[in-house]
Amino acid sequence: MSKEGSLEAPTRHPIPWTDPAFLDPDKIDAELRRVFDICHGCRRCFNLCDSFPRLFDLIDDSTSGELDTVPSSEFSKVVDACTFCDMCFMTKCPYVPPHEFDLDFPHLMLRYRAAEHAQSGVGGKVGFNQKQLAKTDRNGKLAGKMAGLANWATAEDNFGMRNMLGDLAGIHPEAALPKYHGRTLMDRRGEVPALNPKAPAHGRKAVIYATCFANYNEPAMGVAARAVLAHNGVETQVVYPSCCGMPLWEQGDLAQVAENARKVAGEMAAWIDQGNAVIALVPSCALMLKFEWPLLLPDDEDVRRLSENTYDITEYMVSLARDAGLAPGLAPLPGGVTLHLACHARAQNMGAKGAEMLRLIPDTEVAVVERCSGHGGAWGIMQENFEVALKVGKPAARQALKADSAWVVSECPLAATHLRQGMERLTEDEVPRTVPHPIILLAQAYGLPQEDSNPS
Repeated sequence: MSKEGSLEAPTRHPIPWTDPAFLDPDKIDAELRRVFDICHGCRRCFNLCDSFPRLFDLIDDSTSGELDTVPSSEFSKVVDACTFCDMCFMTKCPYVPPHEFDLDFPHLMLRYRAAEHAQSGVGGKVGFNQKQLAKTDRNGKLAGKMAGLANWATAEDNFGMRNMLGDLAGIHPEAALPKYHGRTLMDRRGEVPALNPKAPAHGRKAVIYATCFANYNEPAMGVAARAVLAHNGVETQVVYPSCCGMPLWEQGDLAQVAENARKVAGEMAAWIDQGNAVIALVPSCALMLKFEWPLLLPDDEDVRRLSENTYDITEYMVSLARDAGLAPGLAPLPGGVTLHLACHARAQNMGAKGAEMLRLIPDTEVAVVERCSGHGGAWGIMQENFEVALKVGKPAARQALKADSAWVVSECPLAATHLRQGMERLTEDEVPRTVPHPIILLAQAYGLPQEDSNPS
């Protein structure tokens, strides 16, 4: 007998991306109609991303008021608004597997985009500019060689260059863009902080997966993580074989994501053999390593082992505190902290580890914002999406302002910047200082030397 909803934990199926049926347009359309009709009858996700309002408007404005009179050509509007935050799957939808309706909205959007990507060489929607933006390693290496010029050209107040960038690449002129550093985190990997031999966790080892963002755009995250871990007796190395492929995932380029997965997992295997935990600095990357890669390559042993040994940095620190205890020396952060729980941290199904970590700091009030920032990776910076991204993130920005903390921080550095822009639109007063990741605040609470987040 069919159940209205499921109380069981959501599960996901392996992604059959090499099966020709996966890209069959008729089969995709049939599945879209099956899923969209279920969503239409439920509508619990109306206040998440813009995909669902778009879908419901299409249906409500159709001739019959039902899905049968919505042309399939309109479905792309729904797909285009999905940011793969996974919140519908993780927190809202009562029909996810193992429910018999077997509804996985984000992975259906992924399938649609994979079909688009397969057609991109013959007039498909994934254009040249979008593909270039997803080449994070190449872009980081090139921009890092001329970081000053790159950061000047992409600054929000450089109206001429930003308008030109909008014309060339479709990026909204007001969207804050990540800065680049001349010295990447990998360039600094030889700068090893001294281990604290008296720390309760002394003797543990970990490799830090730099991620493209921490490597090229925000090395301060990695420097802070290494300093905190060394203070707690954990020996670290910094490793970065390549990007996790999340920007390519968003475009449906699953073959290239799989190639990246094999490369990274293959290199990490030796470190895991030596007893190292693998720590990812950005939640989107941790999500890829822990959950998405094993669904893409379910028979790859290196991918499986990497998944089982990967931790988000906040998850690792909370585990360290619970299992061994943290080194003493944490001092309060005056004024308190408002933490935005990043969607891809929540999608890891590990609990609110960022908040748990910050609450280890004594006498520091920690407020939590659980609404989506609206950024959605590269999605939120595009001309057609930026205002929608701010709209989706407005409740989160409003909550962050209302908390009136000295600091606003997100586990996702892109979300932190986007929240700052959202807060600035809501008030004429000075907004709280935003920080790209809570590990930086933990280092500050320890009084450890700080790496300047500003590029040099």
